[in-house]
Parts: sequence; structure tokens; C-alpha cells
Amino acid sequence: MSDAPASFETVPGDPASPVILHMPHSSRHIPADVRAGIVLDDAALERELDHITDAHTAEIARAAAGLAGLTPWRFVNRTSRLVVDPERFPDEREEMTAVGMGAVYTRTTHREVLRSDGTDPEPLIERWFRPYARAMTEAVAGRLAATGRAVIIDVHSYPTEPLPYELHGQGPRPPVCLGTDGFHTSPKLLAAARDAFAPCGETGLDSPFGGTYVPLDFYGKRAEVGALMVEIRRDTYMSEPGGPAGPGLSRLAEALATLVDAVSG
Repeated sequence: MSDAPASFETVPGDPASPVILHMPHSSRHIPADVRAGIVLDDAALERELDHITDAHTAEIARAAAGLAGLTPWRFVNRTSRLVVDPERFPDEREEMTAVGMGAVYTRTTHREVLRSDGTDPEPLIERWFRPYARAMTEAVAGRLAATGRAVIIDVHSYPTEPLPYELHGQGPRPPVCLGTDGFHTSPKLLAAARDAFAPCGETGLDSPFGGTYVPLDFYGKRAEVGALMVEIRRDTYMSEPGGPAGPGLSRLAEALATLVDAVSG
């Protein structure tokens, strides 16, 4: 029996809230049977998790939800992105496949072997990726049915210095990077995010990471689904690469709560 449903969690918010805070990369958990297909030894795997995990982002979102006037919904990945990355395309549309980091990673952040060549991604996609995508689709559909719209705010982090896997690591690395989509990120949503995160330092657009996550059922089709990616530079709130959070976490949670409030009405 698959344990895939336990690999993610929908945390209910206020029935009137259109906002879903999405944390796809915050977990370090790798089930034992998936671990068996990863060639790194335990020490190397821990180092890779330090680099690849968006540490403490679930905590930032949880704190923000507690501060918001209208509690947002939260969708949290409870397994590591080394199991599957739910935000990648599972097919040839995914540009990160070029560095072995499509929906199922075969290479590490330093372009070393993570899974053996010839690994079939389909069992992992069927067991972990598709149930996640269906559940996120249902979460967005629920907000649309209840409020007439949905606002997906992805909460990510990124390292201060570029890692070898980054395809666009040569650009600016501001304290807060806002990833946007031409269809789903409205000027109003973007302006609200710039205002909300102004106390945290400079905000930039789509560098070093760009785009947003919208379930494919709605992507490019439903303008009532708004989306924004919030990428936080890790030195602003934690010790890198995989260390504890610092005082910056509270400031970021307050900023995120301000954004949630701005787009909830």
C-alpha cells in the first residue's frame, strides 16, 4: 500500500481565505525505500540535503499564518525534493532535465551522480508526484469554489552563492527574489509583495530563479488563480548551508503575513 498521501499535508485556513502558502522544498525526509535508490553515502546525502533543502520555510509560513488577519491555507511537502520535485514538469518541457534535475533528480547540486544512469523515474512519479499534483489541484479548486479566486504563494529559499546546478546563477541575488508569471502574476499582486518585503531588504524579479507554480489544470487558463514565488536568500535568516534559523525568520514571517493580508481582501 502506498504511503504517498502522507507525503504532503493540506493545513486548512479560514474558509474565506483565497490564499494557499505552498512549501514544496522544506523537508529533508526521504523514505527508506527511496533512499535505497540514491547512491550517495549517508554523509554525502546529508551535505546534499543541506544544499538542496529550503530550510525553515515551512516554519516561516506557519508563523506568517498565525500572524495574518485571515488565516491562509498551507500546502506542505513532507518529503524531500530528492524523492520527487513536485514543481518540475514531468516531461520534456522541464529545462532542469538538462542538469539531471527534472521531476526525479539524477544529479546533485554539484552535478555529481545522485541516482544511477538508467534509473526509471516513472515509479517515483506515479507514487509521489501525481498524488501531490492532484491534491494541490484540489486545494486550488477548493479556494476557487469557496471564494471565486485563489492566490498561490510559493515559499522558497536559495543560497547566497550560486551552486553548480543553477542554470541562471550569474544574475542578481537579492535578499528577496520574486518569481513571476506573465499570466498569473498581476501587477497588484507583485506590488503588494514588493511593499510587504521592503523591510527585509531589496527585492528583485526572476533572478536567480523565476516563474511560479500553478497546477496544470489551471495554468494559463484561469486568471482567477494568482501566483507568486517568494525566494528568500538564506543568509538573511539562517546559517548556511543547512544550519539553524536566526532572528531574520521573524521579520520574514511578518512580511509574508503582510502580503497575505494584502491579497486576502
